[in-house]
Amino acid sequence: MRRLTSVFGGAAEPPKGGNPDSNTLISDTTTVICLDDYHSLDRTGRKEKGVTALDPRANNFDLMYEQVKAMKDGVSVEKPIYNHVTGLLDPPELIKPPKILVIEGLHPMYDARVRELLDFSIYLDISNEVKFAWKIQRDMTERGHSLESIKASIEARKPDFDAYIDPQKQYADAVIEVLPTQLIPDDNEGKVLRVRLIMKEGVKYFSPVYLFDEGSTIEWIPCGRKLTCSYPGIKFSYGPDAYFGHEVSILEMDGKFDRLDELIYVESHLSNLSTKFYGEVTQQMLKHADFPGSNNGTGLFQTIVGLKIRDLYEQIITSKAAAPVEAKA
Repeated sequence: MRRLTSVFGGAAEPPKGGNPDSNTLISDTTTVICLDDYHSLDRTGRKEKGVTALDPRANNFDLMYEQVKAMKDGVSVEKPIYNHVTGLLDPPELIKPPKILVIEGLHPMYDARVRELLDFSIYLDISNEVKFAWKIQRDMTERGHSLESIKASIEARKPDFDAYIDPQKQYADAVIEVLPTQLIPDDNEGKVLRVRLIMKEGVKYFSPVYLFDEGSTIEWIPCGRKLTCSYPGIKFSYGPDAYFGHEVSILEMDGKFDRLDELIYVESHLSNLSTKFYGEVTQQMLKHADFPGSNNGTGLFQTIVGLKIRDLYEQIITSKAAAPVEAKA
């Protein structure tokens, strides 16, 4: 999310003088609200009722819709706060309508009413294999959990994830799909990733990014003299496809970068990036080199999507400014 807000300028930070455990992030032009704040049950309540936070019964979608619509209409709201530290529902916080509102969490596209309010939607689709590898790395190495407890935790949430979270990707305008690499046979560490940017065709104000030739099917292994790549190297691909019955363009990167300053070589072969100047993608990646995913397709594609959303926002503003004003009697 920090990559996205950075594209619009200014660092996103919690509300000044408010609840230190607030999930909201505010920058000069953007406000990011976490949809966990619309949990209707606290941690104890979910345990008593035997539901997870993924279950719609543990969330207040009516309030979510009302407040997202209000902010889009320019009205301030008293938004609830779900405290991830205590697991309690804290007193609400005042959120003023921003120029750009970003909602993120488990259910951004679950409710049809909320979906209708979105100008653009993104779904981050992390494969089970990569999730498992990352969770082992975090929970075993950093938190001392056992392999059995990690497996049990994943399996406990899987039915609700499959029922309520995963189906939302069919509604997304762009999907960032994170998969195990195909460059290393039988890799299960999740350190080298294959990432696919799935872009829906026909979305208003959005034109998919393409590699070399729009609409063609391309596989490209960048020149080793122009892009430093240690084992297992880097491979790009691009082409048209179908996704949940929609025509899409898919840009894929498998592997990782060794030197971000050489990313300009890749950027120069991509079109429809909606950059303000030559090399802006590379500049953004270098600016946030310490962010997760900066050496692979997750960081690259998040940066590209951020630039595309900036362009979409500017087109929407221009369109509204050009719209005729209706005379009132």
